[in-house]
Amino acid sequence: MIPAKNNSVDVDFDKAKARLKMNNVSAFDDHDLANSLSQGLGLPANPTATPPTPAIPPVFPVRAKVSFDIEWNGAVNMATINNTTPPDHFRGTFFSTRTTISWSSEQEGFTFKSEPTNQQNLISVLGREQNGVFFS
Repeated sequence: MIPAKNNSVDVDFDKAKARLKMNNVSAFDDHDLANSLSQGLGLPANPTATPPTPAIPPVFPVRAKVSFDIEWNGAVNMATINNTTPPDHFRGTFFSTRTTISWSSEQEGFTFKSEPTNQQNLISVLGREQNGVFFS
């Protein structure tokens, strides 16, 4: 989780639209999920797993800068959930939306930029919820 400046976020919940745009955010490139979860220590082989898994060598995280632009754009579907049963006390309205994402990354000796934003992901949800002390 990282803080976002107020001008990085724009939301119009009634139209099921939102945008999160951030540039040059400091991050670590952990190389792969195993090194991210093991803090760069990799994972040993597990020959008894089904299927057997090979060792994942340790890779120390590298400092990087990332930029991204995510747009949730209009409701495809909507769900309202209202659970008044203690201790859950949860209520929310959620929209499945058409969403585009573009992002880039830079680190010493390497850069990456996603394809144009005319690509859409399979599932994105924009929601408003109330729970805990905010449930009334």
